[in-house]
Amino acid sequence: MPKEKRILVHVGMNDMPFPMRVSSRVEPDGQPTVGNISIRARISNEFEANWIDKFIQIVHQHRDKIGTRNLKANTLDDRRELNATSAEITYQYPFFIEKITPKSKEKCLVKYMCLQSAKASSLDEIPRTLFKIEVPVITTDPASAGEKDGGLFGQTSIVSVEVKADREIVPEDIVDIVDRHALSPVYSFLTSDDQMHIIQKIHTETKSSVVMTDEIKEDLARDPEITWYSVRCSNFGMLHSYSTVVATERSPWVPFSGYTEDSL
Repeated sequence: MPKEKRILVHVGMNDMPFPMRVSSRVEPDGQPTVGNISIRARISNEFEANWIDKFIQIVHQHRDKIGTRNLKANTLDDRRELNATSAEITYQYPFFIEKITPKSKEKCLVKYMCLQSAKASSLDEIPRTLFKIEVPVITTDPASAGEKDGGLFGQTSIVSVEVKADREIVPEDIVDIVDRHALSPVYSFLTSDDQMHIIQKIHTETKSSVVMTDEIKEDLARDPEITWYSVRCSNFGMLHSYSTVVATERSPWVPFSGYTEDSL
C-alpha cells in the first residue's frame, strides 16, 4: 500500500548562529557580525524528518555568501534545493553604528538589533524583502508638567521600524531618521558635559512619542521607493512598570499614510 502523501505548511529551523556580513553605508564590503539564521519552507511532496539536516547543510554550502546582499539569491537557491513551493530566510543580527556625543564630540559605538527577511514563492519571482530595526531614543514623558519649573522629564522609547522598499535599506538610513525626530538619541558613552547637555535638553524641550512617531511616518511616506512601512514606539516611563505603545503603518485605510505625486 503506497504511503500517504503529506503536505506540510512549514518546516525549517530557527535561530542558528552564524557569521555574516550585513549592508552598511560606511563599509562597502558590509559590516561583519554574528546573526541568527532561520529558514522556513513549504514542502508539498513527501517529507521525511531527516530532511531537517538539509537546512543545516545548505547554510554551510552558502557559508562564504551569507549576508544581506546575497539574501535574495540564497532564498531562491534554498527553494530550489529543497524542492519547496516557497522558502523564506530570516537574519536577526546586531549592527553597530559609530556616533559622536553632543558636547565632547567623543566617538562611541551603539548597538541596534536588526532583522532582514526574504521570501520566494516561485523561481521566477524576485523575493520580497523586509527590513526591521529597533532604535532606542529619549522622548518626553507624558506625565511631565511643562508649565512648572523642572516639571519636564524624559522616558526611554524603543522605536521599531519595518520597511519594504524597491532599493537596499541600510540601518544607518533608518537610525538617522529616528534620531532626527527624537528628543535625544541614545549613546553608549557620555562624558559629564554630555550628560548635563542631555539632562538640560530633557528639562527644557519637549517631544512626545506621538509627535515623534508621526514625524518618522512623514519621512518614510515621502520616500517613493519605500512601498510599505510600519512604525511602532514602545515607551518605558519612570513612574510605571509597563510600557505604552503608539504605532502607525502605510495603508490605504490610514489617511495621509502615503504620498503620491499629486499630493506632494
